[in-house]
Amino acid sequence: MTQKKSNNRLVFIDALRSFAIIMMLQGHFVSSLLSCTYKDSNNIYYSVWEYFRGITAPTFFTITGFIFMFLVLNQTDKKKQLLRIKKGIKRGLVLIAWGYILRIGIAGVLSGYIHEAYFYTDVLHIIGLSLLLLCFIYLTLYKRSSNLFQVTLVMITVLSFLFERYYNAIEMPYLPTVISHYFTKANGAVFSLFPWFGYVSIGAFLATLFIKYKDQKNFYFLLPKYTGLLGLLLLFFSTGILLNLGELTQISIFTVSGEYNYLFTRLGDSLVLMTAFIYLRNILNHSIFIQIGKVTLSIYIVHHILLYGSWFHTGLTRWLYNSLTLNQALIGALLFVITTCFLVLKFRTPLNQLAYKCLDFFYRQIRLMKIAYLKAQR
Repeated sequence: MTQKKSNNRLVFIDALRSFAIIMMLQGHFVSSLLSCTYKDSNNIYYSVWEYFRGITAPTFFTITGFIFMFLVLNQTDKKKQLLRIKKGIKRGLVLIAWGYILRIGIAGVLSGYIHEAYFYTDVLHIIGLSLLLLCFIYLTLYKRSSNLFQVTLVMITVLSFLFERYYNAIEMPYLPTVISHYFTKANGAVFSLFPWFGYVSIGAFLATLFIKYKDQKNFYFLLPKYTGLLGLLLLFFSTGILLNLGELTQISIFTVSGEYNYLFTRLGDSLVLMTAFIYLRNILNHSIFIQIGKVTLSIYIVHHILLYGSWFHTGLTRWLYNSLTLNQALIGALLFVITTCFLVLKFRTPLNQLAYKCLDFFYRQIRLMKIAYLKAQR
């Protein structure tokens, strides 16, 4: 069963989301459960796996920006665009809420103790905040000038990548620790807003070009050429370009960025991967790829519960952490991917109902804490 031809223009994005979430599933499973004996960067097979695992997050952030901005700009009616923005804001808040909900430990809550790791920001928090920031930039700039909006998105990417070595672990004692986690990894956060928003912003920029030129003749012939060439340029030449710029201009930021260049090269990886999926869009239009691509949040939630245990800390990592042999990890990863996707696709409706109940409980607790705080201030 394949998707109708009229929808083919976004089939490559749906398939790419499916690929990214599957890569995340197997990546988290193997990195958590494979014995340290096999985690040898000198081993060609492990190093190749590790490299491709590193493509997952940049790709996911890039297509997040692309999909959201495409959905906004694809609406010609301004009211519908604003409705999409409202949905984006709601989505961002939901993602941030789920980021905290999945980290809640029931035992800790019952004992009145919440570990500091509960407040560490992870991928859900940062994608959520990135959507909120993207909505703000759109509302602030797009009506004034679409060109200014595009230039701003590109500059955010370039500057956040260039200066990453300077702000990556900067301490922010003037901010509450809970808030500082969103802007620095100095206090234990897994992901921070920058440089990851750089991938979201460049994805949104690509969406503006997609919307602008998608109806032109030979668009799907020219698009992969441009994304592919740019991706290869970033992948193989960005380091040399940065180092040469540093030498020619004597501006240290180029040299520092070039000596530790992974952000631009990972963007190159993402663009090359996107190019491959554009070329293969007529092959990857099977309904299973489309379905998986539409339920990535549900898949993330279920995988987090199964692997890490979430509320009860009874996931696979509790019993099998760093203990599997290579063959066990390979077979286990395959079964984990299949099981997680099956559970979500088969029981999507009750899972969504459970999700809304969890979020409703979370929001009610926030309201109760707010009421208690206001009463204490009187």
